[in-house]
Amino acid sequence: MWTREQIKERAKRILKLNYWKAFLVSLVISVVTADSYGKAEKNVNKFTDDYAIFDNTIFEGLVNWTGKLLVFLASIAIILLILRVVVGYMLEVGGRKFFIKAAEGETNMGYLGYCFKEGSYFGVLVTMLLRSIYTFLWTLLLVIPGIVKTYAYSMVPYILADNPSIGAERAIQLSNKMTDGEKWDMFVLDLSFIGWYIVGALALGIGVLFVNPYVDATKAELYLDLRKKAIENGSTSYKELNIVSCGNNI
Repeated sequence: MWTREQIKERAKRILKLNYWKAFLVSLVISVVTADSYGKAEKNVNKFTDDYAIFDNTIFEGLVNWTGKLLVFLASIAIILLILRVVVGYMLEVGGRKFFIKAAEGETNMGYLGYCFKEGSYFGVLVTMLLRSIYTFLWTLLLVIPGIVKTYAYSMVPYILADNPSIGAERAIQLSNKMTDGEKWDMFVLDLSFIGWYIVGALALGIGVLFVNPYVDATKAELYLDLRKKAIENGSTSYKELNIVSCGNNI
């Protein structure tokens, strides 16, 4: 049974040895997992709010320009979304691989490109895309089911980091099993980082970037505990996850 204190303490020990490598990898993960559509939407909303100060005559005179701007912003959002899918998913899984291996004593930033090198690009893309689609569809029903499923599918990138060829259906199924009965504790774990993010936000938001390695390292430690539990209860095996039966975290 894992506790917040235990996995956070292990994460701190890892970061003491490899902080700057972890920082760079976390920075990449933060960039590729950003909600590009949300950012574009905020820009559109801000533009619309500011534009309301003009009178109707000026508004009508600039309506064509406004339309072009909205098309431009939408195009940027679409391009960023495509990049998120075709490149971002791979880098995210590679980043999770880095933190898993760092927890096991190996710090190689080359793991960022892991999915490109292993000939498993398409499988990872399909699995991560399905995960995003499923989460989105659950969120359409209600907010709470969406949050629950977000946690249920949260181990998918880590599972792919262990075995990128495991298959979409199996990765999602295994993530569900790993997080069964763990979601509330995972939610509380996330809440425990709020104080760190508030402090980071006080430094013009830049400080948040220095909190992310701590969060990512902790999540990797959580995965190792959930993976160990899943192997012990027969939900998966060393062979399926391409791991060797050694070390304290397995």
